[in-house]
Amino acid sequence: MIKVGIIGATGYAGQELVRLLLPHKEAEIIWYGSRSYVDKKFSSVFGNVFQIVEDICKGDGLHELAKQADVIFTATPQGYLAGVLDDEILNHCKVIDLSADYRIKDVAVYEKWYGMEHKSPQYIEEAVYGLCEINREQIQKARLVANPGCYPTCSTLSIYPLAKAGFIDMDTLIIDAKSGTSGAGRGAKISNLYCEVNENIKAYGVTSHRHTPEIEEQLGYASGQKVTLNFTPHLIPMNRGILITAYASYKEGVTKEQIRQAYEEAYQDEYFVRVLEEGVCPETKWVEGSNFVDVNVKVDERTHRVIMMGAMDNITKGAAGQAVQNMNLLFGLEETEGLKLVPMMP
Repeated sequence: MIKVGIIGATGYAGQELVRLLLPHKEAEIIWYGSRSYVDKKFSSVFGNVFQIVEDICKGDGLHELAKQADVIFTATPQGYLAGVLDDEILNHCKVIDLSADYRIKDVAVYEKWYGMEHKSPQYIEEAVYGLCEINREQIQKARLVANPGCYPTCSTLSIYPLAKAGFIDMDTLIIDAKSGTSGAGRGAKISNLYCEVNENIKAYGVTSHRHTPEIEEQLGYASGQKVTLNFTPHLIPMNRGILITAYASYKEGVTKEQIRQAYEEAYQDEYFVRVLEEGVCPETKWVEGSNFVDVNVKVDERTHRVIMMGAMDNITKGAAGQAVQNMNLLFGLEETEGLKLVPMMP
């Protein structure tokens, strides 16, 4: 059995990791880490695991945990792992980080967008960006995985086939994104109170959202060029889900058939990326509680633009599910182990 430690187990992503790992055939959770609930029963924080999890929450002693675990998930705020990671930890176990500390390869870009000094930039180059559908082979050999952000996962997978094929003008790319409130985490914030969010929709992080450089970097790798784009997220009154609608001009000579074929070829062997039937637009309800990403594309010949669409669960494929998918790759397991979850309806 793979011995698993979770630091940040009492956040939304941490709790989702618990939900996915408890029935996992090859994993055993040995450490429920939480600064806020040390010595309290995990089930007293999340009543859904009452009489299922009897463990007590422990602290964030990463060095102690590294000697006991085969893999550590850090579902922690930005800057935490970068401040404590060292060779002693990485020599004992593998680490899958759900924060942004090792996602962006240019440390100056990270420090600019996240407004903090990076405490361990020596590990940035080694870290593998954990988008399994694109970096599968590199992930399998890694000891440090940078689990992608929720918006970048859905955005990249929605746009990747056309960026990779060179079918769109990357300078014209615009991404409109919408997310449920769980994307903001479990911490108490006035802007996330029920009365603030219910019956409301609003843009936030306009021109400044921290996921922008991550999306630009990944689509830059795909297209082979520097990418600068407009990314505008919106908060919508639901718990889970992300919907991406992206727009770009397609290049002269590119046909509707080629555009459709690019998606079918890119994802024909990918269990977790579902290319919907032609004309069907993705919906968040169709992926809720699952590790699926539903994508589709529509060509607007009138405006000579292509509309790329994607939907996924921001906590599952956008965080914990993808992290478990990465763990499966790291340990040579079936990539779908513990993740063949049927989306919840209604």
